[in-house]
Amino acid sequence: MLLAVLAVAAALPARADITVRDDGEQGLVFGNVEALPAPEAGRPDALAARSRRLRAERQKFAAIVRSAAQAHGLPEALLQALIEVESGFDAAAVSPRGAVGLMQLMPGTARDLGVHDARDPAANVEAGTRYLKRLLALYGNDLALALAAYNAGPAAVNRSGGLPRNPETQAYVPRVIARYHRLQSAAD
Repeated sequence: MLLAVLAVAAALPARADITVRDDGEQGLVFGNVEALPAPEAGRPDALAARSRRLRAERQKFAAIVRSAAQAHGLPEALLQALIEVESGFDAAAVSPRGAVGLMQLMPGTARDLGVHDARDPAANVEAGTRYLKRLLALYGNDLALALAAYNAGPAAVNRSGGLPRNPETQAYVPRVIARYHRLQSAAD
């Protein structure tokens, strides 16, 4: 656990004490999610166009995300952040490693979760949300470890005793948390 705290501390700003509270029927509530540095700079017109596209895509899948969030007691903003980082809200996305759909389910994970068509947005989001909820339970509601396991797999997290040191996961966890914070702040 100490290694996980140190790894997260190195990747996040000084006050990144993410708290998790289980509100029973209301689900998990995450707090103290501090903003991370803004994403890399780019051309303002290109960034604005990307932002408009993401808003439109997020709206297109809003009902599916809301339903999964409510069914599994997770914050809608967390699922939106994860989907944005995983696939950019592209339901047809396929990663170089074979992960599919909005929440980028690996074929074996999709099979284990009983998903027959991982390209179906509703099935993909429901299963990905269920998987994230399972990972949160596995790692004592430690959001950073659950996200690391979502990205690199539970075996990698267990082997490393915390956040795996691979650059992809080291970048992934703070990106999702930062995006979650921004979406959560916008909703307040």
